[in-house]
Amino acid sequence: MSATQRYHHGDLRRALLDAAVTLIAEVGPAATSLRELARRTQVSHAAPAHHFGDKTGLLTAVAVQGFDLLTAELRATAEHTGSFVEVGVAYVRFAVSHPAHFATMFRTDLLRADDPDLCAAEARAREVLHTSVARAGVTRPGEDPRVTALAAWSLVHGFASLWSSGSVRDQSTGQHPEELARAVARVLSHRQPES
Repeated sequence: MSATQRYHHGDLRRALLDAAVTLIAEVGPAATSLRELARRTQVSHAAPAHHFGDKTGLLTAVAVQGFDLLTAELRATAEHTGSFVEVGVAYVRFAVSHPAHFATMFRTDLLRADDPDLCAAEARAREVLHTSVARAGVTRPGEDPRVTALAAWSLVHGFASLWSSGSVRDQSTGQHPEELARAVARVLSHRQPES
């Protein structure tokens, strides 16, 4: 079904978001424009602005969608496996499977950081990560669990960013990103208490 057909069925916002994700995958979030989005969805130039206000509003909506998809991926993995390592792998899997969302979600320079939907979506994803860290028991006695959660997030986000940019592919000896991410995440999960 084309974007125009979806529009006639009352789902223009969804069609615009789908087209925006495709456009971001091709040109990146910074180069995405409402004019090009309108052209691709075969609607007036005013239609994207009606739904999102401006480019910042559009990218914020893509980021919200991305955080919701990430939360669903993390939550499903946590419920299915209960594994701290596998939740980290799910984070990387999301980044590899949804590169346009991942490229947009953390571009705070391009987003409305105070958007209530964005703040809520970020908080839901963060909560799944924090809960997974708490259940894993990797926080040392006397250590702030929020710092441990930040360390875990930094590790998987850093790996996902490095993989997405192509920086670690040459060093991965042909390993699949999930396989390599699993090995990297185990480094943190096997922390030994300090003596």
